[in-house]
Amino acid sequence: MSDRLPVVLVHGIRLSGAAWTMVADRVADSHPVAAVDLPGHGRRRGEEFTLAAAAETVHAAIDSVGGRALVVGHSLGGFVGVAAAAAAPGEVAGLVVAGSTCVPSRSLMLPFSVMHRVLSLQSDGGQRASARLFDAMLPEPVAVAVNGAGIATEVIPDVVAELSRFDVLAALASYSGPVWLINGRHDHLRIHERRFVRACHVGRLTVLPRAGHYLPLADPVRFAGIVLEAAASAEHRSSTDPN
Repeated sequence: MSDRLPVVLVHGIRLSGAAWTMVADRVADSHPVAAVDLPGHGRRRGEEFTLAAAAETVHAAIDSVGGRALVVGHSLGGFVGVAAAAAAPGEVAGLVVAGSTCVPSRSLMLPFSVMHRVLSLQSDGGQRASARLFDAMLPEPVAVAVNGAGIATEVIPDVVAELSRFDVLAALASYSGPVWLINGRHDHLRIHERRFVRACHVGRLTVLPRAGHYLPLADPVRFAGIVLEAAASAEHRSSTDPN
């Protein structure tokens, strides 16, 4: 096994570990990589989503790659990464949180609930409509992977209920490791980013121009570079401050 710091990738709502295909390929050239499927998503469609089970999924992935890792989460995956770090901080050498810097109240989660109702009226649960959207937004290999693994619109109510009860800022404040907050300038979920920075013990905010919420998937080469820089920094921090 490589002696480099492993990386665990955590996907966004409705997607799966397959969404990370291009990022994972680039990071895997130098680091062990695990891309999880959260409960209710990907190969685990039909399971109930809970934040506790999602965090446990991340912990299991960390165990599978050696017991300590950089955790990288996008959208829902960012919130899950924060929950996992708060629950077992010794396992998380650092956090990359992309597109997840809003406090998830029920009012802010309302657009997801509306999307669920609209897509659920379609005979395929909105699979074709969602696939067309991802085909238009994402590089072809990523869109093919996302659509092939299935789009779990049915999980939205469980996710909304769980996140609406999650005190993400308190969880983030309980984690003393390094945190990289990454947002596209046009991301609608960056509205509380300054509050997130203040909650971090060691936090850095980067806002990238000409990018939106799907930055990690739409620009996987650039995002893989961010992950590699964070992994190198977390490795250095661990080697100089093992506690």
